[in-house]
Amino acid sequence: METLFIHALEQGLAYGIAALGIFLTYRILDFPDLTVDGSFVTGAAIASLLLSRYGFDPFSVLVVAFIAGAAAGTVTGLLHTKLKITRLLSGVLMMIMLYSINLRIMGRPNLSLLRIDTATRLVDAAWSGLGPFAVLFFIAMIVIGVKLLLDLFLRTEIGFALRATGDSEAMITAQGVNTSTMKVLGVAVANGLVALSGALVAQYNGFADVGMGTGTIVTGLAAVIIGSTLIRSSRIGWMTVAVLVGSIIYRVAVVLALRYGYVIGFQASDMKLVTSLLVILALVAPMFRERRQRKVRAC
Repeated sequence: METLFIHALEQGLAYGIAALGIFLTYRILDFPDLTVDGSFVTGAAIASLLLSRYGFDPFSVLVVAFIAGAAAGTVTGLLHTKLKITRLLSGVLMMIMLYSINLRIMGRPNLSLLRIDTATRLVDAAWSGLGPFAVLFFIAMIVIGVKLLLDLFLRTEIGFALRATGDSEAMITAQGVNTSTMKVLGVAVANGLVALSGALVAQYNGFADVGMGTGTIVTGLAAVIIGSTLIRSSRIGWMTVAVLVGSIIYRVAVVLALRYGYVIGFQASDMKLVTSLLVILALVAPMFRERRQRKVRAC
């Protein structure tokens, strides 16, 4: 059971980086971006290719994956701002294009890293004194570093302009800020984070698959919504903490469902359905809570 929870925590933190990217577009920029389903695989594909074929350092490929994901996000932003394609359709088009691009990168539907020195394997061997917590500690360090950098970025002048673009585009335009640039920048950084998560997950799992990004937007939204429901704050630092907490809770729930769900007839193929229902529940829960509070005040 202890090992099961450790794996759930590791996955929750690794996927939490993708959730931070989705938080940036969904909550900060108010940009429903479906590119993430493709950019997650892009990060995994780039990392796996560089490791298996070219022998790159497993830590440096995380940076390359971020850059590749940011490039994909930049194209999505440009499709919307320059070609005036709607936000939703821009993401859908880029997601579809990335499917073919990811296949081109890998050369086949999947790449195995089973005999490759990945970051998690190197850390597990180097930090053997930590026992089963070595990989968890390594992933936690990366996630905390990404979280702090994102917090710092959103507190800069550019970060405030980015947040203002999502809150009131008309107001920030009147202040002389180019909102098109802010949108492209925000979507680029978000997809860079998602691709970084994909590269880390690929090294953790030991493979990259062209279909591994399916549902990334839904699972990311689940983490964002669950976290914001439990930790209600308007401060950036606490909002990003909430996203990571939501990601961990979601992954723990997934692991437990897969491990013990057979008791209630749950199957692995039901996971996407359950995830969607969980997102719906998390979305409507605040509304029902507000109604109950109104009734209590009325009495």
